[in-house]
Amino acid sequence: MQRFDRAAFLRSLASTAAVASAAAPRGARAAEERPAPDAVAEAVRREFVHGYEGYKRAAWGRDEVLPVSGGASDFFVPGHTFGLSIIEALDTLYVMELDEDLAAGVAWLRANLTFDIDGEIQVFEAIIRMVGGLLAGYAATNEAFLLERARDLADRLLPAFARSPTGAPFRYVNLRTGAVREPHSNLAEIGSNVLEFGELSRLTGNPAYRDASRAAYRAAIDRRSALGLLGTDFDVETGQWIGDVSVAPNPPVDSFYEYLWGGYRLFGDEELRGWYRLLTDAILAHQTDRTTGSLWFRHVDFRSGKPAEQTQSELAAFYAGLLAKGGDRDAGAAYFDTWTTVARRYRLPPEELDYGAATVTDPRYWLRPEYANSAFDLWRLTHDDRYRAAAYDHFLALREHCRVAGGYTVVLDVRATPMTHGDLTPAYWFAENMKYLYLMFATAPRFDDATAYLSTEGKILRGLRR
Repeated sequence: MQRFDRAAFLRSLASTAAVASAAAPRGARAAEERPAPDAVAEAVRREFVHGYEGYKRAAWGRDEVLPVSGGASDFFVPGHTFGLSIIEALDTLYVMELDEDLAAGVAWLRANLTFDIDGEIQVFEAIIRMVGGLLAGYAATNEAFLLERARDLADRLLPAFARSPTGAPFRYVNLRTGAVREPHSNLAEIGSNVLEFGELSRLTGNPAYRDASRAAYRAAIDRRSALGLLGTDFDVETGQWIGDVSVAPNPPVDSFYEYLWGGYRLFGDEELRGWYRLLTDAILAHQTDRTTGSLWFRHVDFRSGKPAEQTQSELAAFYAGLLAKGGDRDAGAAYFDTWTTVARRYRLPPEELDYGAATVTDPRYWLRPEYANSAFDLWRLTHDDRYRAAAYDHFLALREHCRVAGGYTVVLDVRATPMTHGDLTPAYWFAENMKYLYLMFATAPRFDDATAYLSTEGKILRGLRR
C-alpha cells in the first residue's frame, strides 16, 4: 500500500489555492461594508424569531411547519408528533436569550413528549436530532426530565445495535417492541452516534451507549480496503459492503467521519482520532480532484481507487470545517473556497452538482446548513474575516430568497429568478443555520467558545454557560 505523502499533497494544494483565488468571483462584503458584528447578530436573531413565530402560529407542538400553506407535518411516525422543531430549537433559544420561548418549549415537552408508542423510527435521525436535542436542552436548562427522556429514547434504540450480528445498527426500530428492520445501511447511519451516546454515557454513568457506538464504528472500519478507504453501503447482518464506491465526504457517509474527530475532541478517545487520521489520509490521497482549478472530492472505487463520478452534494460542504479542525487547515480553506464560488454563482448552494460538467444536477436549496457550518468552524479556528464575509453574504441570500410571511421555506430551484419556493421549514433549520450565523457575530454570554463542541445537527453538547 502506497503511503500518503502529506508534503506533496500540501504543495499541490498551494498551487490549486493560487489558481482558485485568482479565479474566484469578487463581491464578499468586507468588514467595513457590513454592519457592526452585534448588529449582524441581532438581524440574524430577528430572522430566527420570524421563523419560530411562524412555527408557533401554524404548527405548535407538531414536528415541522409548512410555512407557505400554514400547515404542519409529522417527521418520524405518521399521525404522531414528537414536537421535533421544539427539540431542535432548545439550545438555539437559550443562546439567543429567548427565554419565554424556551420555557414554553420545555413546558410542552414535559407535558407531551413520550416515546412509548407502537411505531417504527429511523435510528440515525432519532439519535442526532432527538437524543442530541434533548441533551443540549438539558445542558441549557438543567431540566432533569430532558435527560431522562433522552435516556428513555436511547434505551428504545439500543436493540438496533444489540440485535445486529456485526454491531452496526439496523436502520429502523419499533419504539415499543424493539423489533428491528432494514439491514442495508450506510456509513452515516452506522457511525453518527458516538457524540450523543458518549455524552449520555458520561451523564448517566452507563457505558452501554458509548460501547454500542464504538462497536458500530469498528464493524465498518475493520472492513476497510487495502487503500484505507471505506465503501458507502453496508449490510449489518452479513458484514458485507453493498457496492464498491467511496463517495466521501458526500452523503450518505458524511457524518461518519465528522464523529470520529468529534468523539476524540469530546471524550479524549485516542482510538477515534487514530481512525480519523487513517481514513482522512486515504481520502486526501485517493479522492482529491483539482482538475477544474478548485478542490473537489471525486467518487472512487474504494478497493482500487479508480475514479467514478464527479458529483458533489451541498451536504459535503461541512468537510471544509472538519478538515481544518482535524489538522488539514489548508485543505479545509481550499474546499471552503470551492463552495463559496458555488454559493456566489447561484446565490444559494444547490443540493447537488456535477463539477466536471459544471452543471447543476439537483437545483433545490433545502435550507441546508453545511456551508454556514464550515464558515463557523473556520472562523472559530482562524478569526479570518473572509469567513464572516462569506457568512454575511449567505445570511443576506437566505433572507432574500427563503423568507416568506410564515417563516422560512425551502427553494425548489436556485437557478430561477425569482427562486421558486417549496413549502417546508425542516426542523433542523431551528437548530443550525441561524445558530451558526448568530454565534459568528454575537457577543453571546451563554456560549463558551473555548470549550464548545457542536454535533452534526448543530446541538451544543458542551460549552453552554448557565
